[in-house]
Amino acid sequence: MRIALVCDWLTTPGGAEQVLLELHRLYPDAPIYTSQYNPKKLTWFQDATVRTGWLQIFPSALRKILGPLRQLYFSHLDLTAYDLVISVTGAEAKAVRARRHLCYCHVPTQYYWQMYDSYLKNPGFGFLNPVVRFFFKLFVGPLRRADFRAAQRPDQFLTISTYAADAIRRYYHRTSIIVAPPVDVQRFAPRSTPKTPKSTKPAAKSTQSTSPSARRGFVIACRQVTWKRVDLAISACLDAQLPLTVIGDGPEHARLVALAAGSPLITFVPWVTPDVLAQHLHAAAAFIFPSLEPFGIAAVEALAAGCPVIAYAEGGSRDFIQPGKNGLLFPEQTTASLARTLRDFSHHRFNSRTVSATAANFSSDHFRQGITRAVAKITKEAPHA
Repeated sequence: MRIALVCDWLTTPGGAEQVLLELHRLYPDAPIYTSQYNPKKLTWFQDATVRTGWLQIFPSALRKILGPLRQLYFSHLDLTAYDLVISVTGAEAKAVRARRHLCYCHVPTQYYWQMYDSYLKNPGFGFLNPVVRFFFKLFVGPLRRADFRAAQRPDQFLTISTYAADAIRRYYHRTSIIVAPPVDVQRFAPRSTPKTPKSTKPAAKSTQSTSPSARRGFVIACRQVTWKRVDLAISACLDAQLPLTVIGDGPEHARLVALAAGSPLITFVPWVTPDVLAQHLHAAAAFIFPSLEPFGIAAVEALAAGCPVIAYAEGGSRDFIQPGKNGLLFPEQTTASLARTLRDFSHHRFNSRTVSATAANFSSDHFRQGITRAVAKITKEAPHA
């Protein structure tokens, strides 16, 4: 059976790229079609055949404004020579032409649908935001209609959580099968004696070296962009006077350092390897997951490490947080709500082995089983008309 893999772009590491990597391991001979590829920033696919088209001439930094062009590119990408196409998408890759098409959709294209208002509030283009808002509001209608038409092409949707399945039903009028994304739970599994994270060179002047008090505080690890709400974690820990280690980097880093205002409670650490991240998770009291996301691989990695998770009570977190057993949920995406939950955390006791066991259903093995079942089912059915 000839299989092709498709994704929106391959420019930086992330959750979608982890899913694609697991599919590549499952189907190593399948070529990968995408709009843009940056092998210097994303080295995971050096042994894969990656094929791009005319969008490759644009710098990957322009990815945010290329949505309409990606829609055009993928809608004309003819992959009907393959027996099966598996797309991994949260944007435009679902539009490809295929004989049989299994679409692993993280969520409907967020800037057209459920995060439209947030995107308008801060498109992320600095002083050009007013211009971007004007044109986006002008063209969002046709773009939504094109996105909806593209969503009718796949034969079967797979998705990552109950939240995502509801969004696919609401915006695309399609049903989907939930197959949670792969998490390397074994890599993060707790050890008998947690190691102390090695000290890291400060990422900014306000960064403090890791101290014993910080090591028993809270931790957050993610790309520092607005919608990840790292600012909320910092503000809540400052309000509750609790230590927080912030791991990662991104366009919001300078603003977050300014928000911390040099407080010794807030420690900034640059990106670390998965093994060092596991050490931080083993040593932390809890992982903070304040963003609204359709799933949350980083949060499940924390659970796998035996680290309880304090998560916003909307989105994919409801699929993996069992309040009182492996973490807590805070009801409102506000400083007061999160700070209140952080203070309440001290009244709860969590067993690291019990917490770690709740991540078992999100392993790479479970993901592979779900994918192979879906492939077996779709290849027995007639091609989509």
